[in-house]
Amino acid sequence: MPDDRRRGRVEAYDPHRGWGTVVGDDGERLGFHCTQIADGSRTVPVGALVTYVRVPAHLGRFEAGAIIRD
Repeated sequence: MPDDRRRGRVEAYDPHRGWGTVVGDDGERLGFHCTQIADGSRTVPVGALVTYVRVPAHLGRFEAGAIIRD
């Protein structure tokens, strides 16, 4: 199975709503929900380097999943 993990940085995160945005090293912006943060903390600081996978979301879009802080 190929390694589909990507690296990026948290661009925005609203802890009250639980929504944020990751910008990948390739420049792609993907939204995420706090339930996708793998350590269960449901929070990640803006600017944090992360590793994630690109997963299918609603309406044919993609989002960041299985987010791990580097």
